[in-house]
Amino acid sequence: MQLIINNKVYTDNSKEANENSYFVISKQNEKFVEDAKKNGCKEFIEAKDLKKHLDMSKIKVVGITGTNGKTTTAAAIYSMLLDLGYKVALQGTRGFFINDEKIEDYTLTTPVQLANFAHIQKALENGCQYFIMEVSSHAIEQKRIEGLDFELKVLTNITRDHLDYHKTIEEYIKVKNSFFDDESKKLVNKDDKNAKFNTKNALTYGLENPSTYNVSAYSFKNGTNVMFTKIDKVYSYTSSLMGIFNIYNIMAAVASVDMITDNSLEQICEVTENFAGVSGRMEIISSDPLVIVDFAHTPDGMKEVYESFNHYDIITVFGAGGDRDKDKRPLMGKIASDYAKTIIVTSDNPRFEDPDMIIEDICVGIKNKENLFVEINRKEAIKLAIEIGKKNPSSVVLILGKGDEPYQIIYDKKMPLVDKDEVLKHI
Repeated sequence: MQLIINNKVYTDNSKEANENSYFVISKQNEKFVEDAKKNGCKEFIEAKDLKKHLDMSKIKVVGITGTNGKTTTAAAIYSMLLDLGYKVALQGTRGFFINDEKIEDYTLTTPVQLANFAHIQKALENGCQYFIMEVSSHAIEQKRIEGLDFELKVLTNITRDHLDYHKTIEEYIKVKNSFFDDESKKLVNKDDKNAKFNTKNALTYGLENPSTYNVSAYSFKNGTNVMFTKIDKVYSYTSSLMGIFNIYNIMAAVASVDMITDNSLEQICEVTENFAGVSGRMEIISSDPLVIVDFAHTPDGMKEVYESFNHYDIITVFGAGGDRDKDKRPLMGKIASDYAKTIIVTSDNPRFEDPDMIIEDICVGIKNKENLFVEINRKEAIKLAIEIGKKNPSSVVLILGKGDEPYQIIYDKKMPLVDKDEVLKHI
């Protein structure tokens, strides 16, 4: 990776380093410093000091972390700021965007240090006033965000995820919360029992517990209508997004925009209804039968989706990723059996694991197997769910786990597969 600032080349690759470049030292490459020297490099800089070489005074960086809701919350903030007339960049799971134009496709949720600064430089070149970014737990632990000064840090929630990497839920929670240890401006979900944060310069939002931005009432008639208070004043907004968890996501976005701009909350609430959501996140693919695709791939994420459709007969299709946290699989099965009338367990991204064994792990948590179907072929599983849904007008088909991912990972190969496309074949 290279970054050019004022005709000076910055690289984090020791093979590219030479007498005409700076070698940027990070946690990932510090063992290659001697190799860079051997290649003739004489200028070295710590990744945390990159900000001294780039004029960051004209752009405000907002970082969103959490197990669920990062992508939707970040996209909502981005959308609202654009609608309010600002120039904005967005970096995250879905790619890199500047002022409503996609610049780069799918990427890491949070790139390495040099890539972050390269994207910020590109945003500055395009006159952006805000840089909105998703921040993963991997990025926090690996110090990929070091050197960035955040105007605002946002916590959506902390539930079980990435235990293949962090090993224990306690370690995962600790890493997430470490993002909020400092005294920078922050916004935290007050209803999340795992949230621990430095209260200095912190505001909160929530539905259940007293908070700065406190949802007081909501309804799901013709979309979502929400009333909330800030201090002693009442505000309201409308959104087309469904589900309780999207009330949290949009509330976090509204509060964030309030904290980083001079716009009134009335102005901010006016533009919420323009945000149509994110592809693959609670995306309605069909209304007859009702079919929804979502990225939920953790027990808590699935529960939130199911609870939003308690008034329907739920038909659900899901699997679990291979070479990942195995302990969550029976928990996913249990959540599905608690809420769904019909369960179709299928393959997700098996990677190097046997998909049959992954499915077995999930089915351990499903006690009542009367309405359980096992279909290892994800395309066939989706077809089956729609066939069942067509026969029941009071049903909803919830296809979970992959969202808008355009592939299925089998071994180390990415095989084309889009859940939405498979649905449309049978509608």
